[in-house]
Amino acid sequence: MHVSIIGSGYVGTTIAACLADLGHEVVNVEIDEAIVETINAGEAPIHESGLAERIADHAGPDADHADSDGPSMSGNLRATTDYADVRETDVTFLCLPTPQAEDGSLDLAPMRAGSESLGRALEPTVGESDAESDHLVVVKSTVLPGTTEDVVGPILERESGTAIGEGLDLAMNPEFLRMGTAVRDFLEPDKVVVGATSDAAAATLRDLYAPILEREETDLVETDVREAELIKYANNAFLASKVSLVNELGNIAKEYGADAYEVLEAVGLDDRISARFMRSGLGWGGSCFPKDVAALRAGAREQGYDPDLLDAVVSVNDEQPTRLVSLLADHVSLDSARIAVLGLSFKPGTDDIRKSRALDVIDELQSRGASVVAYDPVAMDNVREQYGETRFDGALEFAASPDDALSNADGAVVATDWPEFDELSFDEMAQRVVVDGRRVEIDERKLDVYEGLTW
Repeated sequence: MHVSIIGSGYVGTTIAACLADLGHEVVNVEIDEAIVETINAGEAPIHESGLAERIADHAGPDADHADSDGPSMSGNLRATTDYADVRETDVTFLCLPTPQAEDGSLDLAPMRAGSESLGRALEPTVGESDAESDHLVVVKSTVLPGTTEDVVGPILERESGTAIGEGLDLAMNPEFLRMGTAVRDFLEPDKVVVGATSDAAAATLRDLYAPILEREETDLVETDVREAELIKYANNAFLASKVSLVNELGNIAKEYGADAYEVLEAVGLDDRISARFMRSGLGWGGSCFPKDVAALRAGAREQGYDPDLLDAVVSVNDEQPTRLVSLLADHVSLDSARIAVLGLSFKPGTDDIRKSRALDVIDELQSRGASVVAYDPVAMDNVREQYGETRFDGALEFAASPDDALSNADGAVVATDWPEFDELSFDEMAQRVVVDGRRVEIDERKLDVYEGLTW
């Protein structure tokens, strides 16, 4: 199948590479020329496990077939800045950002702009009498119920001059990709959710995902568009709530001097609860949970409903970094202390620092007068570029290795559970004090003080 992807962020790039891996012909439309050049060079513009090799396999210039117009592509994936290329495809995915406004609501400006450009690009071709089928537009971005049909659909109709159902088809197909495992999540999902406005649209997506749907472990959920939009929010709100409840139980266990991990391991044996997402600690961050929970809360209030439970979920999560720093302050005088922060990404396996709890820990340490030296295997450049001279006033030092970060440190905190933090020596620390927010495999015998956030 010929597929176009609008947007080349985490979601767009991942699904473009994965659909190419499934044998589809894919064109990725992106307004950032640097990202387009990177993909067409056969390189990944983001750090994601399994992505670089797939882009290398399916994109990149083919010198043997170069012509006067430039090098041709060696595989079935290419990137472009030209929306007109969607005309040669059967289905287009909108994978555009929906940034969070100050009140937690979604900023749909990128979605509106992308829909307008897509509609104009489709205008010469959709609705033609010799067309074999309608062009299917699929919203992949996470949007609140009503957005696909009430915002995207009318824009497409206006700009293309074609009505939905008369040359255009519309569907919502939410993504459930986790940073660090996005490729595997796409190719081996628990479920594929399709909210379509027609039987033909649903059939097209079934055909597109046929290799994935052949897996016994993958369920196909076919529903209406608004239900498909809300399923993504309900999914993430439930998981965020579970993590916050687990952290609340961990905080209570800490007060009683009990090991929360042993408690929660036993709780997880109940098949009504399950053992997944049962590690208490520093809390959730990233691009999905914070934004999706905030948008769902804002949307609920707009509908006249107060989501008190979700408010509490966020409150518990936001308090965890302060609790971690307070535990460290029980053992180290933080004013003028040198503190090592191990980990900056919101989770291991990714360089994504959006809403990372580690950054909140650094804020809290600096507010108490500590100087901070940080280390992360892949995320330090992102922190330098996005926050180094603003959020942290240029006062954040970066180390070349975890051992360098720990050298002469008066204390340390573990903010991300990277595997390489399991085997640290701590010999060069000024004070061998560590507060662990993620329960890595630290040998406590090497330390004078080792304390867990919730155990």
